[in-house]
Amino acid sequence: MKKVFFPLVLAALVAPSILAAQSPFDGTWKIEMSKVNFPNDADTYDLLNGTYQCMTCVPPYTINADGSDQAVTGHPYYDSVAIKVVNENQIEETCKKDGKVVITSTTAISPDGKTLKYEFTDSSNTNGGPPVTGSGEATRLAKGSPGGHAISGSWRTTKMESMSDNATAWTYKVDGKEITMTNPTGQSYTAPLNGKDAPMKGDPGINGVSVKMKGKSVLEETDRRDGKVVGVFRMTIAPDGKTAKASYEDMLQHRITEFDALKQ
Repeated sequence: MKKVFFPLVLAALVAPSILAAQSPFDGTWKIEMSKVNFPNDADTYDLLNGTYQCMTCVPPYTINADGSDQAVTGHPYYDSVAIKVVNENQIEETCKKDGKVVITSTTAISPDGKTLKYEFTDSSNTNGGPPVTGSGEATRLAKGSPGGHAISGSWRTTKMESMSDNATAWTYKVDGKEITMTNPTGQSYTAPLNGKDAPMKGDPGINGVSVKMKGKSVLEETDRRDGKVVGVFRMTIAPDGKTAKASYEDMLQHRITEFDALKQ
């Protein structure tokens, strides 16, 4: 995520070769968290009689909610999950990869059962750097199993109340017919702009990428895992060169998140 062209007439007359080398994508971009449109799709969980299910995880899994590590398969960022029931309205989740804690989260349901709030720390994709941290809120769309824990049911994320900077910024550099992307959590690639495949470095869940430039201000990045498309990122830079409209289409969950980005 998975990211300064000023048409000055005088500068063009004085140094056309410099302007020709510039790309409107060059520089560091940051998501405006206040301008994120989250998908309408819901996340669905069920916690009943000591069994926890994440139905919309890809792939889904069912584990014992006894606070112990439970093996899960098919998830590139973790291989075990532990669910601890704190009380009737709160749970704690711990995910590990190769025995190392990579994700922790606390989820609490409001007394009226309509709102879910969560806080998390995620180092599953930070390559030894500071973890991604954040908090957010979701609204209940449907109830879960009768007699189940308050988390049971379907929830739609409505806002992120906070998100650490290392999860919201990335840098582009266009050099001739190639583009290089880097970000603070350690992912990077250098890819041709004609849509040919290139390796993605530093991401357990994405190992291939292809990039197409559609005109001077539209970029489309396709992410792959072992040859399968898992996501498509699209970005269109506004005429002012300072802002952009972007979206990420999660091909595994079939969801699109839209957001604005600002050049730093």
